[in-house]
Amino acid sequence: MPERANKIFRILTLNQISPLGLKLFSPSHYVVGSDVSEPDAILVRSHNMLQMDIPPGVKAIGRAGAGTNNVPVPAMNLRGVAVFNTPGANANAVKELVLAGLLMASRNLIPAIHFAQGLKGDDTTLHKLAEEGKKQFAGMELPGRTLGIIGLGAVGRLVADAAIRLGMKVMGYDPDITVDAAWNLSSEVKRAESIEDLLRGSEFITLHVPLLDATRHLINHRLVHSMNNGTILLNFSRDGIVDENAILEGIALGKIKYYVCDFPSRLFQDLPNVITLPHLGASTLEAEENCAVMVVKQVSDYLENGSITNAVNFPNISMERGSPYRLAVANANVPNMVGQISTSMAKAGLNIHNMGNKSRGEMAYTLVDVDSPVPQQTIDEIEAIEGVLMVRYLPVLAL
Repeated sequence: MPERANKIFRILTLNQISPLGLKLFSPSHYVVGSDVSEPDAILVRSHNMLQMDIPPGVKAIGRAGAGTNNVPVPAMNLRGVAVFNTPGANANAVKELVLAGLLMASRNLIPAIHFAQGLKGDDTTLHKLAEEGKKQFAGMELPGRTLGIIGLGAVGRLVADAAIRLGMKVMGYDPDITVDAAWNLSSEVKRAESIEDLLRGSEFITLHVPLLDATRHLINHRLVHSMNNGTILLNFSRDGIVDENAILEGIALGKIKYYVCDFPSRLFQDLPNVITLPHLGASTLEAEENCAVMVVKQVSDYLENGSITNAVNFPNISMERGSPYRLAVANANVPNMVGQISTSMAKAGLNIHNMGNKSRGEMAYTLVDVDSPVPQQTIDEIEAIEGVLMVRYLPVLAL
């Protein structure tokens, strides 16, 4: 059935979502909660949805964070369900943790802390023991050192800027960098021609790429051998980006002085050359609020107007309302789809006021504003077109 002008949208939350974001859902048009049945959309942070039986009425999934590895995106593609994330909303939080990792490793802070905590005696004895033992924790200063950044998205760019302000030299590698990202990148960042080029030129390396098939085990045995001796490697992206056995080999060979990551692993427990944190990258109040606000705005705009911003499986598209009556069509990216949609509307005597169509890979999306209400028969006819995944009728919501 098409949405009506007095539609009440139902939002299921699978994790604790910041109230700062949730309050943006208008209570006159939304019911929100962790026990909502028959949801129109789902909001999630870390909950694993891969084996979840996602209700058939779900039209959108909003991930309050950057990664969507816990969301069954391929299955949602087949249903025409938009999957949103919040790139950049937690970028500052991750950047600050990367800087903390740089300092912890460069100054040997973790073993130094453990040493100091283990000292016994009165103050005089403690001072004497500290002075005698501190030489083993002598570190290095960051100015003049080279940081290699693999991945120059929102986090990578912030890390680059911060490192430059600390006096470091920065090399960057990102073959998929967007035009906007390139414009926002400091001119002081030296472009690496390849990952190998970056590894050879860097003393510190930090990873900021999403976990995809192409990036799984991006840091492998071969690349570890390309590193300089004593490299400090930081990973605050995803654990699967590195081959953990390759990290162990790198430590044994002296290629890796420290591996600093946000993902505990059985292989790394109790290793003095590995610093693991309990996935703290986005664990700040500010990041949680930023992600919640961003994802709520994206999901509500999609439900009400069909607009798409930051979906991982559909193109970005926004079209100013030209009439009160709008159709949103999610479909496979195949020829003559727009023509068939237009033909169905013409048969019903509907005048198209405005139309927008964009594609992304195998997926495409069409917004159509018409000058009069759309009959259910026309919606059914469009839904029956081969390749159409979802049709939504979006008349302007009543106040």
